[in-house]
Amino acid sequence: MKNFFLLIKREFRLFWDNSVLRLLFIGAPIMYGILLGFVYQKGKVTDLPVVVVDEDQSQMSRKAIEMMNDNEVLNVAFIRYDQNDLAKIVAENDNIPAVVIIPKDFEKQVMTKKYPEVLTIVNTSNVLTANYASTAIQVCLGTFKAGVQIEALKKQGMPESVAMSQYEPFKTTFIKKYNRSTNYMYFLWPGILATVLQQVLLLGLALSFASEYENGTFRTLVSENKSLLKIMAIKIIPYLIMSFGIWILYYLFTFWFRIPFYENLGALTFVAGIFVLSICFIGILVSILIPSQLKATEVLMVIATPSFILSGFTWPLSQMPDWVVAVANVIPLTHFLQAFRILLIEEGTLSQCSGAIWAMIWIGLVCAVLSYVALYFKRKKVLKQG
Repeated sequence: MKNFFLLIKREFRLFWDNSVLRLLFIGAPIMYGILLGFVYQKGKVTDLPVVVVDEDQSQMSRKAIEMMNDNEVLNVAFIRYDQNDLAKIVAENDNIPAVVIIPKDFEKQVMTKKYPEVLTIVNTSNVLTANYASTAIQVCLGTFKAGVQIEALKKQGMPESVAMSQYEPFKTTFIKKYNRSTNYMYFLWPGILATVLQQVLLLGLALSFASEYENGTFRTLVSENKSLLKIMAIKIIPYLIMSFGIWILYYLFTFWFRIPFYENLGALTFVAGIFVLSICFIGILVSILIPSQLKATEVLMVIATPSFILSGFTWPLSQMPDWVVAVANVIPLTHFLQAFRILLIEEGTLSQCSGAIWAMIWIGLVCAVLSYVALYFKRKKVLKQG
């Protein structure tokens, strides 16, 4: 047991002596956690600048503009009365997501029921802001349209209650659950931090055995320790301990950025432990098989780099080809983010995550067995050469 703790201490020393790895493993979670936290701190898209071309300049058009300005998503940054300099304004302000054009004689045509057209030009170069802006404009103009229709019916002598039911024969109610405010911070920030944790773990473990090969210490390590499980354990345990420290750091960040993640933290920590173990076994498997630190790092980066995109966290797996889904399912992050969404966002139960948990367990077990077999043959080869 004393020898075991001495080997653990040796692993920590090897980690600390590598300045690049030290900076990466400790610095990256802190830097990304703070940087991305401030990027998404606002959580919701508000005050998007839009241009309104009011060719009518009537009381009705001014009311429509006022309604758009009252919407928290929109900010009427420019009001023009013709389209002469419209292209210049849009070109000089590339963050404008939409232009609304209210035609000439708009009020007159509404009153005479000639069905005028309000044109909205949406800049879809940024899909996120385009969707927010177009949805907000639709809501404003839809509400305005209903108000105009109801007022017209009232002027014809129809009671308000009857006018409202005439325009709206039934009500539609939308109930938002879980992330009710559609806060982007709650949705995206934790998923990116989990990706960062997976990335630094893979990078660190890529060097675990590869560095022993390059430094010529692998023979000493395997000859002095007969148990392969012990050798694998001493490589993994330091990263498990440091990962728990990063997990606590992430939890403290939720207080800093006032993210209300309070439910199922114990269950999520348990799932995170399985997630980290499965990553560790992938990392040591590649490190055992590839004797070069650079090559091992490159291989694991091929796994880590696209993992967030493939995870189904932002773009659903159901919309991806089957072979892409198959690739995504062998990456632990895919299953961890599924469990995260169930436990923290949807406030579900651990039993609802059983599929994701077993997927990570199987990934870890398969990689552990392959690591054991690969290490057995590596040791046999090295001792035979001696």
